[in-house]
Amino acid sequence: MTPSELVSMGCVSSLNPATSIGIVTVSFRSSDAIRNLLASIPGSTSHPVDVVVVDNVPGGDEQLAAALRGSTARIVRRPDNPGYGGGINAGVATLNPDIDWIFVVNPDLRLDSGSLDELVRVGKGDSTIGALGPRIRDQNGTVYPSARAIPSLRLGIGHALLGDLAPANPWTRRYHAAADYATERDAGWLSGACILVRRAAFDGVGGFDDGFFMYFEDVDLGFRLGLSGWRNVFVPSASVEHEGGHSTRQHSTSMIDAHHVSARRWVGKRYPGIAWWPVRFIVAVGLRIRKSAKTRQR
Repeated sequence: MTPSELVSMGCVSSLNPATSIGIVTVSFRSSDAIRNLLASIPGSTSHPVDVVVVDNVPGGDEQLAAALRGSTARIVRRPDNPGYGGGINAGVATLNPDIDWIFVVNPDLRLDSGSLDELVRVGKGDSTIGALGPRIRDQNGTVYPSARAIPSLRLGIGHALLGDLAPANPWTRRYHAAADYATERDAGWLSGACILVRRAAFDGVGGFDDGFFMYFEDVDLGFRLGLSGWRNVFVPSASVEHEGGHSTRQHSTSMIDAHHVSARRWVGKRYPGIAWWPVRFIVAVGLRIRKSAKTRQR
C-alpha cells in the first residue's frame, strides 16, 4: 500500500505540529501484550507522541481495538501481512512528515521511566547519529545482546550455522563476547525490537527492506545506515523490558523458515555477484541443514 493510498483512507496523522516522535509497532495477535506497552509510554517521555499500531493479521484482529481503547493509538490495517519491516514501513507512511523521530518497538515491550526521552536527548546531541538503541533486558533481568557489529564472513557463517545448535562454538562466543552493554558506544546494527531512528536517516535509506519478512531487517537497516554515513549508537542509560517472542511462539515452525530465508537474503545482499556465488551456495546448504535440525528438535 502506497503512502497516497493511506492518505486517501484517512490513516495519516493530523496531530498538532508539536508532535516530534512517532511510535510504530506491529501487532500479529498481540492485543493482550500491547496493553503493557501502551501503559508504559506516558512515563517514558515528556514529548507529545503519535502512536501507530499496524495490524498484520489477515482479516484483522478483532481484539486489537478493545486493547487500544482509552489510548490515542491509531490502527493501520495490513491484512496482506507484509512482515515486520513492511508493517513498520506502512505505519511510518502514515506519520506526519514533520515528525523528526521514529520509535520502532515490539508490542511486548515495557518502556522504563524516561527511556524514550533519554534516547532523544542523546540523538539530539549529535547530528551524525541515525539510530539509537536502549539496553534491552528480559523478564529475569538478563541483558539481551541488542547492539552488535556487522559480522565478518567467517564469524557470521559460524554463528549463523551453529549459534542455536552448539551455543558454545567459538564463533558464537566471539560474536557475543566483544559486546559491552554498560557503555554508550557505536554498533554496526541495533535490535529492531526497540530502536529510535532519525526520520531523515530512515527516509534517506528507504526504511526497512520489506523483502525481509522477519529477521535480519534490523541488521540490514543498520548496515545501510552505516554505508550512508549515519551512526548506530547503543545507549545503556535508556532501558526497556522485553517479553520476547510473543507472536513468533505462536507460529514457531514458520518463523524458523522465515529466519533461514532472511539469512540467505542477507548474505545475498552483503555478498552479491558471481564471485561470491560459492559462498552463497555453501551458506544456503548449511542453512538448509540447520533448518532440518531445528525442525526435528521441535
